[in-house]
Amino acid sequence: SALPPRRALPAPSRPAARTKLGLLEKKKDYRLRAHDYHKKQNALRALQKKALDKNPDEFYFKMIRAEVKDGVHVIKQPKDEITPEQVKLMKTQDIKYVEMKRVAEAKKIERLKAELHLLDAAGSGPRRHLFFVDTKREVQEFDIAARLDTVPELVDRVYNRPTIATLQRETVKGPTDPAHLKKLAQQRKNQYDLLRQRIEREKAMFVISQKIQTRKDLLDKTHKVKVKKETTTGPAIYKFKFQRKR
Repeated sequence: SALPPRRALPAPSRPAARTKLGLLEKKKDYRLRAHDYHKKQNALRALQKKALDKNPDEFYFKMIRAEVKDGVHVIKQPKDEITPEQVKLMKTQDIKYVEMKRVAEAKKIERLKAELHLLDAAGSGPRRHLFFVDTKREVQEFDIAARLDTVPELVDRVYNRPTIATLQRETVKGPTDPAHLKKLAQQRKNQYDLLRQRIEREKAMFVISQKIQTRKDLLDKTHKVKVKKETTTGPAIYKFKFQRKR
């Protein structure tokens, strides 16, 4: 009868008494460790040969473009080199841009003024209107409604105050409801607030353009003395030495 095929017997296990000695290195572990060791030795030999073959007087750009910070080589960032003429050109472009925005803001202000007709926001602001009379009796008997030729109900209005003849000839146009009038007064007040903000913005842009122009003038290589410090409402004032232009 044929004998059954022989099977490979497993290698004897590690004795339990030697497990306290740590991991048992196999041949595959030794091969990995040996390969890593020889790889590092070859790299060191290549670096040593490269250092021996290098000319010590040879120049390369990282000598001036790199520096050591906290033990680490860092590439220096190149600084932007700008000539004074280029700076002047950029200042001129900045002034033109700010001036363009200021002119646009001024046009909006004029358009808003034309729409509002310079009316008072509340309709009855603190105003003074002087009337001249000849005698004290006229002062005591003075009637402002009769002097203005209007009805007493319209005396407090500083705009759109028709005379009695106009009221008799034409009917009153526009809203007369108190709630509607109050709403219109609030809208007018909002428009005046917007106008005031635009005027302040236009003034701020004018100050900015003046400050940029002053910094542009300081680029000239002429002797100058500061007369007044820069403020939030105006640029610094300098006194330049007079030089005759050819």
